Amino acid sequence: MVLKGHGSLKTSRISPVQLIPLSFLVAIAVGTLLLLLPFSTAASEHTGFLTALFTATTSVCVTGLVVADTYAHWSVFGQAVILILVQIGGLGVIAVASMLMLVWKKKFYLSDRMLLGDSLNIDKRKGVLSFLRRIFKGVFIVEGVGAVLFAIKFIPMLGVPKGIWASVFQSVSAFCNAGMDIVGPNSMMDFADSPYLMCLTMALIILGGLGFVVWFDLLDGIRSGFKNGFSPVKVFKRLSEHSRLVLILTLVLTVFGAAFVFAAEFSNPDTMGNMSIPGKILNSFFQSVTFRTAGFASVPQEKLTELSCTVGYVLMFIGGSPVGTAGGVKTVTVFLFFMNAMSYIKGRKENVIFHRRVSEEQMRKASAIVFVSMITEFVMVALLIACEGIPLTDAMYEIVSALGTVGLTRAITPTLGTLGRIVVIVSMYLGRIAPISMAVFFSKGSSPANTIRHSEGTFYVG
Repeated sequence: MVLKGHGSLKTSRISPVQLIPLSFLVAIAVGTLLLLLPFSTAASEHTGFLTALFTATTSVCVTGLVVADTYAHWSVFGQAVILILVQIGGLGVIAVASMLMLVWKKKFYLSDRMLLGDSLNIDKRKGVLSFLRRIFKGVFIVEGVGAVLFAIKFIPMLGVPKGIWASVFQSVSAFCNAGMDIVGPNSMMDFADSPYLMCLTMALIILGGLGFVVWFDLLDGIRSGFKNGFSPVKVFKRLSEHSRLVLILTLVLTVFGAAFVFAAEFSNPDTMGNMSIPGKILNSFFQSVTFRTAGFASVPQEKLTELSCTVGYVLMFIGGSPVGTAGGVKTVTVFLFFMNAMSYIKGRKENVIFHRRVSEEQMRKASAIVFVSMITEFVMVALLIACEGIPLTDAMYEIVSALGTVGLTRAITPTLGTLGRIVVIVSMYLGRIAPISMAVFFSKGSSPANTIRHSEGTFYVG
């Protein structure tokens, strides 16, 4: 990140479209150097440059794909570096830098506020600093409560020092949708029969994926509901149209994913076939939730059926919701993309949600983001197959997971060669910064060329 005099976040020579990706690159570079330090690695392990780079990238991009076991390869210092990178990546490098400026009482210029708004992908410029304060306060409260609740189980299991550290790590990783843990080598597979740990992890994943705008709108709505005696239905109806849409889409996608996974894995002895009915339901919901950018696994991903993988591609591509810690192209973006197509099919001139019109600019932005993301996935899948010669199912799972910053793998990541790892590193980076950068780019208004209206031509489509 480039700092200007008086604590400003940017120089006039660098636009937000350039600075936001650059800030993530700087964080990755610093993380790589820290992880290369001898005391970042456990006593019996060795860390090469590519391993450090891969781990720093997956941490900053809150993806969770790893080429070295987090619990065994890294020392406590190395794990702390990873956790800090996850926290920075989840909240956004610009947001963290802005919060540090507030703590140090540095002056914020208008350009700083605009950059912060762009990095958070929100339109408002007034009140952006108070919004940032609420984000950090809310994040640390939720992660703190999550750590305490994890500690109830982890301290008796692992002892006090390791139990506390594992609880903090698990809570931050789950909330930031990173999917990394230091409990053991099997992610959540050892706890697949623990409703407490599974539901707690799902709750943190969903909270991180809802988005901070929805958080505060929902909290304000609940407070108002208690104060005025509103029913839950009335509280929901009083929420903003964005919050209502996000909550509905999150519920629909979670139930949709769980239903398909339940049907696909019901008789699969390698995943859920030997579980009880309640266990199958619990793990189906967990798989559906973790598909959408979380990366924790309660069943072996390489044993999933083709149907589950296909559903996974869709959910990993969609990801979480805007202005949160999750990745993917985002729920609202995909909904607007499909809504645009349906409006054309039905001959509608306006796109309306909850009696509110969606602007043409938002519809075009959503279509552009989905289109570019799909092209990127096609290119990166082809590159991974060319470099590694792995089956299409495994290559798609790996790349869609990386670009969606999910972190699930069909046991492919640790086996990748140098070129394959580079492809995945680039995919993770693009998956983290591209939706934000594209949203900023496409929100900058029309170019001067668009002021010229040309005569209409004749083209045949379809």
